[in-house]
Amino acid sequence: MRVNVISDVHGNTKDLARAGDGADALICLGDLVLFLDYADHSRGIFPELFGVENADLIVELRTARRFDEARALGRRLWGELGIDRETAIESAVRRQYEEMFAAFPTPTYATYGNVDVPSLWPQYAGPGTTVLDGERIELGGRVFGFVGGGLQTPMRTPYEISDEEYAAKVEALGEVDVLCSHIPPDVPELTYDTVARRFERGSGALLAAIRRTRPRYALFGHVHQPLARRMRIGATECVNVGHFAATGRPWTLEW
Repeated sequence: MRVNVISDVHGNTKDLARAGDGADALICLGDLVLFLDYADHSRGIFPELFGVENADLIVELRTARRFDEARALGRRLWGELGIDRETAIESAVRRQYEEMFAAFPTPTYATYGNVDVPSLWPQYAGPGTTVLDGERIELGGRVFGFVGGGLQTPMRTPYEISDEEYAAKVEALGEVDVLCSHIPPDVPELTYDTVARRFERGSGALLAAIRRTRPRYALFGHVHQPLARRMRIGATECVNVGHFAATGRPWTLEW
């Protein structure tokens, strides 16, 4: 059995169309939407609406953790644009989802990232794509559990939930062979982004479940340039499957 695993697609439709090549199934751990590319400020919903210069500025503010100033800039830009914010963003997200879900191979098993909009997924996920969140599925004799979304941060991305709600989804999985999530367990080496120079939020509930249930693997993404891409926690191999938007390459699990 061969499964290709990706995360943090962020608009990379071209490589997504080949992500399942040679595999029996594709697993996607979320973040399909590209709101703003921190490596190329000309790409994404934000620069399409407000231009590259404003994208440069908001990246500078966020990188410096000046989140209040970044939000104030956003409010000013939306006011100047003179259109409804939710309507404009939803329209742009829909265009991206239409392209990306059409590129998914069959079968694909997917969960949400923190920048995704779960309410829209049922409208675009075809019969070959199974969406899972707080749910399990068996592939090739192994049980895979999926936990989508992220935890609450000053960034206020679309699908951030409370620690309690997230922990309930982890608990609902029980014992699995492969624990699949968008965010990593709360371990410093796995949550620190060496380029952004900050800790992203990891989940204490995931870490507790790994120690308690000892899955073979814990797979995740979210941290684009992690200090450690993989490490063992007891019997569990923890793997950041990579920033697919930048690499265009899946991580492969075979057994």
